[in-house]
Amino acid sequence: MEKNIIVLVSGGGTNLQALIDAEKNGEIIGGKITCVISSNPNAYALERAKNNGISTRVIPRREYADSKSYSMAVLDALDEEKADLIVLAGFMTILDECITSKYAYKIINVHPALIPSFCGEGFYGLKVHEKALEYGVKVSGATIHFVNEKADAGAIILQGVVDVKKDDTPEVLQKRIMENVEWKLLPKAVSLFCQDRIEIVGGKAYVTE
Repeated sequence: MEKNIIVLVSGGGTNLQALIDAEKNGEIIGGKITCVISSNPNAYALERAKNNGISTRVIPRREYADSKSYSMAVLDALDEEKADLIVLAGFMTILDECITSKYAYKIINVHPALIPSFCGEGFYGLKVHEKALEYGVKVSGATIHFVNEKADAGAIILQGVVDVKKDDTPEVLQKRIMENVEWKLLPKAVSLFCQDRIEIVGGKAYVTE
């Protein structure tokens, strides 16, 4: 049985595109992107989904008073779509525990740094790369991890590294990490999940042969 992959987006959807391309190339085994849900009605990611015949739903964040009521609406949609795996691809809203507990070890996120560095609340987008450069790290990268009730604190599935160069700007570093790590490892992690090749032992994730 193919697993239903639901992708949550808020913006341009470059990671969604990487997933769509990987699926088309046969790199995602045992799963299919069946729905894209956006918190932003104007997200370009919705166009990417439509261009590839993937159904979309918009649940605007601003129409809900708080994280809890918003998460309840998203939870209803995930249940209706029979989600087996939820991928956060540039999704800018922290999900309430009502989702993270019901879908424990079924929600994957990509964070543009090597967790536990430069992560947690307030660390997103270019801010992550600004902090990494400010600190003077010699390598950075991205982490694919499961989502729990704490920001960027779930079990790590895969990590990849790039070198940081002396004249890097946050934008240049962001692009290098996206192209070399995020767009490769996110589809890989999704495929591993769909093949039931991620094992959880003592709260840590291990890839099985």
